Amino acid sequence: MKNIQNILKTTAFCALTLSSSSVIGQDNPVIDSLTVGQDNLVIDKVIAKVGTESILLSDVESQYAYALDQSPGKITPDVKCEILQSLVGQKLIVNQAKLDSIIIPEEQIESGLDFRIDGVLRQMGGDTELFEEVYGKTVAQMRENLRDDLEQQMLAERMQGEVLNSVAITPKEVKEFFYSIPVDSIPYLSAAVEISEIVAKPEVNDDEKVTALKQILEIRKRVISEEASFEELAKKYSDDPGSGSRGGDLGYAERGLYVQEFEAAAFSLEENEISDPVETVHGFHVIKMIDRRGNKIHVKHILIKPDITEADRDLAKIKLDTIRKQIIDGKYKFAEAVKKFSLEDVPSFHNNGRIQNQKTGKPMFETSELPSEIYFAIEDLKVGDITETLDYPLPTGETYYRLISLDYKERPHKASLEEDYNKILQFAKESKKSSYFATWLEDKLAKTFIEIDKTYLNCPNLDKMISGDKL
Repeated sequence: MKNIQNILKTTAFCALTLSSSSVIGQDNPVIDSLTVGQDNLVIDKVIAKVGTESILLSDVESQYAYALDQSPGKITPDVKCEILQSLVGQKLIVNQAKLDSIIIPEEQIESGLDFRIDGVLRQMGGDTELFEEVYGKTVAQMRENLRDDLEQQMLAERMQGEVLNSVAITPKEVKEFFYSIPVDSIPYLSAAVEISEIVAKPEVNDDEKVTALKQILEIRKRVISEEASFEELAKKYSDDPGSGSRGGDLGYAERGLYVQEFEAAAFSLEENEISDPVETVHGFHVIKMIDRRGNKIHVKHILIKPDITEADRDLAKIKLDTIRKQIIDGKYKFAEAVKKFSLEDVPSFHNNGRIQNQKTGKPMFETSELPSEIYFAIEDLKVGDITETLDYPLPTGETYYRLISLDYKERPHKASLEEDYNKILQFAKESKKSSYFATWLEDKLAKTFIEIDKTYLNCPNLDKMISGDKL
């Protein structure tokens, strides 16, 4: 069972990632079937077999090279055994998935490939030449290079899901799990809160809108008259920090990525056509159509944002101050005020104002996870109290404003069944899943043909898993 637990640990039990040698969109390089050695290239070969699945020398060497790159001076050759052990565990799951006739639909694989390739292209501003320079392959070649690994990753995830879906836990097992923890090892749980918000966006006044519109019209005029290129003007004037430095390039995108007004205008353009000014919540745009690829478009844009004046900001703050007083006076409940006054574009609007923790998908935050301005604003509040108006800085550089309601507060304390049953239930269930999956792996290992090439790598922890002679 100890070997199984090691496999579980190194296969990243709940989040398998197969063959990092072919994963893009991360920090690791793409390495093909030739692996760079110390001074020479090593021809690839099969170094292990797990059922009908093979592990290549490049699978291990590329992950080892990546580990060296990430932690220079801290990685020893012994890490190769951990990598190989991880790959054996992964291939074991894939092999069983195929034996169980699990099939990943072709359209799901294609969708996954689109997501990965398009994500990288967007980061590169749609520059396919840069893509080829970085990865040494065309987009089409990279799709084919990724296909098998992506299918195997999906097979492994589906297999694990099917194995673990049947795992349930009873209240008795939750109690047994809790009481099995040594008293001095029962964890302290951090302070936690649930909070809601009402958000207000400063509205641009008409004078500033007119000024921005005049500027975007002048920019469009200069493009049309060829006084300057679209790309030059985007770099010089665009208020979109993401695309401005790339000459306004937004890369390829399908419908649904852009706001409605922008998308309608962009998809109506012909190749090389320049749009009239388009107004969105972000400001005024001119859009240039570069290319179409099926149901995707490649466009560039220049954005001019109307300036928000101090008077505009003061009006937004006064609005929230008034709303806060009305809630305290009993005219509205907080959730009612959310629906009546809060900005609809923020996710919390559709959850009665409750803010969701993006890490957990739940409305509970440990206080250490809160932005400092919220933490200090609610630190001395009682449940049901509302903060004064707070700044709400956005990643775009804009600042909105918001009120925060403290809905629930949990003090730091030692975990107990009475106060923390649901949390302990989750811990107990994950522990049971881990144990169940370890047993499942042990059973499959005993029934699966496995060979390891000891002339390449001799790993003591893998000895008991070898079912045949050397390759």
